[in-house]
Amino acid sequence: MPEPKLSKSERRSRNRLVKRVDVGVRNAQDSTQHTAHTRDVSTNGVFLYTQSRLVEGAQLELVMMLPPEFTGGEKCWVCCQAQVCRVERLGQHFGVAAEIQRIEALPEIPA
Repeated sequence: MPEPKLSKSERRSRNRLVKRVDVGVRNAQDSTQHTAHTRDVSTNGVFLYTQSRLVEGAQLELVMMLPPEFTGGEKCWVCCQAQVCRVERLGQHFGVAAEIQRIEALPEIPA
């Protein structure tokens, strides 16, 4: 039996956690850096709000602290390599959907 075709909103292979998390963003193409925050996040994707225009297909480096819901109870800094899948203009801001291609935990630096 063939798999049913999923609508764009149902293509997620993992549940997303609706959570605002601050994110440092670096565009790999031109090395620009800026900040964003998440609308939702999963282990394989993220939706960000940013003031910087990004283009579909852009490669990004995202640095954020994952909430305890993803890490078994402890917050954890991570660095993600991601690719922009979709960009939505929202007035003076942009909504950016990105697929996480690689995620790496960052070592904690003692204060």
